Amino acid sequence: MRDLGTGFRYLLKGQRWVARHGRQYGFGLLPGLITLVLYAAALVALGLWGEDAVGWATPFADDWSSPWRGLFRGLLTGVLFALALLLAVVTFTAVTLLIGQPFYENLSEKVDRDVSPDGHAPESGLPFWRELWISARDSLRIVVRAALWGVLLFACGFIPVVGQTAVPVIGFFVTGFFLTEELTAVALQRRGVELRTRLRLLRGRRTLVWGFGTPLAVSFLVPFVAVFLMPGAVAGATLMARDLLGEEITEGGAKGGAALTSSPQPPSGSSAPGR
Repeated sequence: MRDLGTGFRYLLKGQRWVARHGRQYGFGLLPGLITLVLYAAALVALGLWGEDAVGWATPFADDWSSPWRGLFRGLLTGVLFALALLLAVVTFTAVTLLIGQPFYENLSEKVDRDVSPDGHAPESGLPFWRELWISARDSLRIVVRAALWGVLLFACGFIPVVGQTAVPVIGFFVTGFFLTEELTAVALQRRGVELRTRLRLLRGRRTLVWGFGTPLAVSFLVPFVAVFLMPGAVAGATLMARDLLGEEITEGGAKGGAALTSSPQPPSGSSAPGR
């Protein structure tokens, strides 16, 4: 349970870091704002024409008597909108990170330099287009995994009692795990850590991941909150990535800070920092 609190503290430390670095925070807001506008437009369009789309997709119900046709299509419209909201929450981070790749890479590097004992930030050494391709490919894989979990949990939601109590809670933990994977990927990809290794690292510290990602998943349900928390979430995820790899973290930055963790060898499947 100690890791649960540690994960939440990394989330808070990330927010405090960007609060002290206003310029980085301002740049970090731009990708989230762009993504928010795109998602809001898509959800508004779904709200306006979702019922028409359901009617077009269910021609077999045209001859049903009232009120069954309206109830059936109304239920499907509600289900469609609920799935769209779930997909928006799950994919918001992935899309924002993809749009804001250069912004968040720069922010993550500055966090690494600030908390590293020697002021060093690992670099991938890859060209930008290659980093973008790896990020998009891995994000798609994570979104597919998250979507499969979403469908399973949605189906379990029809189970009496359990579907209305346990399933929503499990859903937040699952969403929190995938959000954390997306956010830590910014720092871990620079270190050459592949997706399979990243997932193994996160699964080995599930309570740490849940402490960081679950509160974030809950807060992302509130409109506009995701935009303002994203820069700090990237900063906090960079700190947590260093913890996962056993890299030293200095509380006061590279100049005169006290080390918080030791620095063992990186796990198999990753490259050495700075490669």
